[in-house]
Amino acid sequence: MVAQIPNSNYETQTQEIAKQLLAATQEKNSSWLGKLQNQMRWDDKLLDWAMANPGLRVQLFRFIDCLPALHSKPEIAAHLQEYLTTQEVELPEALKKLLNFANPDSVPGQLAATTVAPAVETLAHKYIAGENIKQIIKTLEKLRKEKMCFTVDLLGEAVITETEAKSYLDRYLELMTQLSQAAKNWSSVPQIDEVEGEQLPRVQVSVKLTAFYSQFDPLDAKGSQERVSGRVRTLLRRAKELGVAVHFDMEQYSYKDLTIAILKELLMEEEFRKRTDIGVTIQAYLRDSEKDLQGIIDWAKLRGYPVTVRLVKGAYWDQESITALQHDWPQPVFNDKPETDANFEKLTQMMLENHQYIYSAIGSHNVRSQARAIAIAEALKVPRRCFEMQVLYGMGDQIAQALVDKDYRIRVYCPYGDLLPGMAYLIRRLLENTANSSFLRQSSENVPVEELLAPPTINSKTTIHDIVKPVFPNAADSDYADAAQREQAYNAIAQVRLKLGQTYLPLIDGEYIQTEQIVDSVNPSNLKEVVGKIGLISVEQAEQAIQAAKAAFPSWRKTPVTERAGILRKAADLMEKRRHELSAWMVLEVGKPLNQCNAEVSEAIDFCRYYADEMERLDQGYKYDVAGETDRYYYQPRGISLVISPWNFPLAIPTGMTVSSLVTGNCTLLKPAEVSSVIASKIAEILVEAGFPKGVFQFVPGKGSTVGDFMVKHPDVNSITFTGSQEVGCQIYAEAAILRPGQKHLKRVIAEMGGKNAIIVDESADLDQAVAGVVYSAFGYSGQKCSACSRVVVLAPIYEAFVSRLVEATRSLNIGDAEKPSTQVGPVIDAKAQKRIKEYIEQGKQEAEVALEMAAPDDGYFVGPVVFKDVSPTATIAQEEIFGPVLAVMKAQSFSEALEIANGTNFALTGGLYSRTPSHIEQAKAEFEVGNLYINRGITGAIVSRQPFGGFKLSGVGSKAGGPDYLLQFLEPRTITENVQRQGFAPIEGVQ
Repeated sequence: MVAQIPNSNYETQTQEIAKQLLAATQEKNSSWLGKLQNQMRWDDKLLDWAMANPGLRVQLFRFIDCLPALHSKPEIAAHLQEYLTTQEVELPEALKKLLNFANPDSVPGQLAATTVAPAVETLAHKYIAGENIKQIIKTLEKLRKEKMCFTVDLLGEAVITETEAKSYLDRYLELMTQLSQAAKNWSSVPQIDEVEGEQLPRVQVSVKLTAFYSQFDPLDAKGSQERVSGRVRTLLRRAKELGVAVHFDMEQYSYKDLTIAILKELLMEEEFRKRTDIGVTIQAYLRDSEKDLQGIIDWAKLRGYPVTVRLVKGAYWDQESITALQHDWPQPVFNDKPETDANFEKLTQMMLENHQYIYSAIGSHNVRSQARAIAIAEALKVPRRCFEMQVLYGMGDQIAQALVDKDYRIRVYCPYGDLLPGMAYLIRRLLENTANSSFLRQSSENVPVEELLAPPTINSKTTIHDIVKPVFPNAADSDYADAAQREQAYNAIAQVRLKLGQTYLPLIDGEYIQTEQIVDSVNPSNLKEVVGKIGLISVEQAEQAIQAAKAAFPSWRKTPVTERAGILRKAADLMEKRRHELSAWMVLEVGKPLNQCNAEVSEAIDFCRYYADEMERLDQGYKYDVAGETDRYYYQPRGISLVISPWNFPLAIPTGMTVSSLVTGNCTLLKPAEVSSVIASKIAEILVEAGFPKGVFQFVPGKGSTVGDFMVKHPDVNSITFTGSQEVGCQIYAEAAILRPGQKHLKRVIAEMGGKNAIIVDESADLDQAVAGVVYSAFGYSGQKCSACSRVVVLAPIYEAFVSRLVEATRSLNIGDAEKPSTQVGPVIDAKAQKRIKEYIEQGKQEAEVALEMAAPDDGYFVGPVVFKDVSPTATIAQEEIFGPVLAVMKAQSFSEALEIANGTNFALTGGLYSRTPSHIEQAKAEFEVGNLYINRGITGAIVSRQPFGGFKLSGVGSKAGGPDYLLQFLEPRTITENVQRQGFAPIEGVQ
């Protein structure tokens, strides 16, 4: 229900002040939005067209995002055509004429490039205050002449390496030094430099906490705090020496709680406690911003010395909404801008009512928002020292000048740095300026004053999830940015540790049975630690299990699908209930870092729920009736299924393979990899508790070479589902093809057998994205995912720059025990894998140049990440699956050559492309030979329903797991035709 915020004691004064400010801004009438189109420069025209045409707006901003990576006029012209002449874009006549050229290298093509590129650069200069120290000082001096103070934010590429984190600190130290030197020559401006006899710092800088440590991660809260705090102390000490104020910006929601926690603790240290020249930021578009603000006020009271709180509305709305949708998390931001505006006013009042504890900095270009702050401040008689107004450089110039004219302190947020890393900032500003809800836009479009200045209306019940509903609702991962969820995860590891060393027995015909052979499953991070003891079945016990399945099958196949599906859904609920425990077992038994275990539990849950839904869909069958005849198409189960599961996804893959077989009516035997059998036993516990009858599901750990081979060849086994190496998969495929005595069926084999996955990075790629995505895809879980990136094919123009950042980003990774929250690269699975990987590394040294070889701990099965560069596409390390943290980097002279290299192996599982060239993206979609192609993102972590997983060529046989065809592999289709005529008559549907 929509309700208007009631007028308060401040509303009348708010309206009066707002009208005065609005009148003052409209008198100046210098906004680019108010100019006539025929008087506009090209930069003005581009924005005007973007506001009028949503399709053009999207494509234009994509082009602007790509532009800094383009280094020639033909490149710029070609990309202009590719982005702006798509079907969804309705071009204005002037732009249509400009882009009407056949050859990007022609004179008309070069004209287009020299028209648009400088216009975009002009746009960037509107919002970016300078590219070098000379320019920024000139800008700041101009602002001071206009009686405005400033804060300077250093633009830069994403901090993904420790080299970059150190550079970020050094650049700020240098910036502060140079600005403070320049400030010594500035004459005093009392309106901004003095208040009530107190001298204010003339120089202020704004910094981002995450940029001080490349591996900043809420999961590793303590480690991140230690690394960040040391560098921030260095910054604050130098700032004090120079008399520079420091403000800490807020970034993505996932970093918020940790950022606030770090600052609260740091600023309570005796060295910094009395500092009042430090600030923090609150984003009003966050639903929990009121709680955060109250927490800062309470902390400031305890601290005893004020800090500045900058209140902004927030710049990452789209990103936060998308992240929440993709992870099935609650939306952290308000859905509608009026809700944010209303919250902004509420928080403004909270801040000003606590002016004795905090200084308020009100950042907004909305006349009403600023007027509201002034009305409250005047009514409460807030001292001028305790509040100021803030605007972004290039935005809200008129309101800023109007406020200066009324003798208020105005601070301008000034981004400074190269245009290339500044382009992301520019896009955010353009999005703000051209959004339908933008006050700046509305105020230029003759929206009535009463409407512009009306109190915001809110609808508190609407979220983005109400608007965008997924086809299949995936399970939500734990959000480790939430301290409570982190604590639950680590408590679970502590609880699981109390259960280490227990014995886990096979489950045959509903009973846990004793075995002659028991083996230890050890923690690959700590070889002295036995996670569990596994009872391995004999061939005789395997025969018992198969006979029990055979006996149970007639009843199970007749069990209604709704009942079978119900058991799967109960299993999913049990997994959700035991989420943290299951993650803990994976951390300890297979050495997988916690954040990746978390996603795997979600995948296992999704398999249960998705296959339940899918089987209910398939159970409907199909009707192809004609007059006098019914034709029905339906499915029946195949019989007995053998599931042979891997250790690298010890929960999700065996769960998916097992429940898909069970829900389709097949009796199923799960034989897990020996080294992950404790986790498989937990799957067995859950499936039994969920309600699968005895004999229908059985847990049969055993030696692959004896028991596994026996079951593969057994004449009563109908289907074999396998995930593992190509060598074993091909052997199973061959053995299953042989018709054994007494066998009355041909066996169905579903086999996923790995890959040699490549990511292509072309010259238009966003290198921040590409480097981070490659590093995560290659070294996440130590390269032991079948989807892991083991080859990178880089276009020649950016090859050296990419390799340099790749090496430093890899060098910045933390290697160690998977249980440590700081670990990104844990152990490999066992001694055999460790030996094999090291042999490949030695082979690689004979074939290519080592760009990086990292040391690793020696108290577990560790192998440090290795990057080879200048690798030949035919080299062993470029052709054979290594299944470890080894990455081969190759150079290509053209995009077609890159695709040829990427396709030049026997595998076709996953692949990736980082590109902002539409034609390259389309070519990759058509020609990149992989089952799962990922564009401008990492290539691991397929999600059930959205991204069904599986490949072709020698990567496997069978349909994609988690997709609409997967269950068909466990079913036999049947058609039944019945003649329903009797003596020349038949029922006709719809006729009485």
